Amino acid sequence: MRLLGVGMCAAALLVGLAVAPAQADTGAGDTPGAGLRGVGWALKATGKEARFRGLAAVSRSTAWVAGTKGTVLRTGDGGRSWQDVSPPGAVAEGLELRDIEAFDARRAVALSIGEGEASRVLRTEDGGATWTETFRNPDPRAFYDCLTFLDARHGLAMSDPVDGKFRILATDDGGRSWRVLPDAGMPVALPGEAAFAASGQCLVASGPRDVWLATGGGPVARVLHSSDRGLTWRAADSTVPAGDPARGVFALAFRDRTTGLAVGGDYRAGQASPQAAARTADAGRGWSRAATPPPAYRSGAAWFPYGRSTALAVGPTGTDVTTDAGRTWRTLDAGSYDTVDCTADGGCWAAGEKGRVARLEVLGRPGR
Repeated sequence: MRLLGVGMCAAALLVGLAVAPAQADTGAGDTPGAGLRGVGWALKATGKEARFRGLAAVSRSTAWVAGTKGTVLRTGDGGRSWQDVSPPGAVAEGLELRDIEAFDARRAVALSIGEGEASRVLRTEDGGATWTETFRNPDPRAFYDCLTFLDARHGLAMSDPVDGKFRILATDDGGRSWRVLPDAGMPVALPGEAAFAASGQCLVASGPRDVWLATGGGPVARVLHSSDRGLTWRAADSTVPAGDPARGVFALAFRDRTTGLAVGGDYRAGQASPQAAARTADAGRGWSRAATPPPAYRSGAAWFPYGRSTALAVGPTGTDVTTDAGRTWRTLDAGSYDTVDCTADGGCWAAGEKGRVARLEVLGRPGR
């Protein structure tokens, strides 16, 4: 990806993030006055009803989304049009595509979730014209949740615990082949502990070797960190409440190898989600509560590319923004989104239910 100068558009975005609330995305179910002045999610019609929990933002112009019934879409013009590039086999079998990682407009790797053979990895090198299945889970005890890449060659996927430990799948050739890593360096899972396949962000990476895994469902919600591409891991308790199969950390976002955010809560509609965000400044060894957390469950998070302390969190009841590295959060938008992703050139995208995809824009200015 190209790193562009800040420019007028980026400057306007930063100004918008610092001022009082005003109207933003007002799609179905949204409330006026929920965004920040001049900046908000601009919905991009996809023509689909799939729920898109997988999102890979390549740039302001190019993004991929993956979701229910094997659906994969790709845009190269900032969301003005979408190409249906769904893998035929995934559509035929109705696979749940919950994560997608893209290297550019032509190369992407998608993960379908589920028990046993429902967990698969698919890869394309031609913009989705053709797909190759590069992994099919042979173990009925495994359930793969999330996928991440550290660079164009090295990637990992993770499964809920098998024989008492989270299982890690690795590739060294860009997703063409996969192998299960030994679990000797993986801590024992807590009773009931698992990961949430809610946004493709329960497993995230920063840099060439560091990766983090988010958990919930157990007595405490933990974050596991590996600094050697998944061979050994160290677990730390987060401050996000758990103690129930529906509660825990749902998404992580790391600005670099030390500074990170965790968001989550209780995904059940109508259930309170206090203390649903946490932050770390030491690679996840210790976590601190947000002084003012998001008001409800959040399933996705991403760092905003301009400004080292600004990030977004999304969930079914809205989007929140922090401008102080996760210490305090405030509402940006009331629209429903499951996942969010930002790129170095200022492209922030969000996706969710009923085919909803949006890009963060200076409202009233034509999208570019």
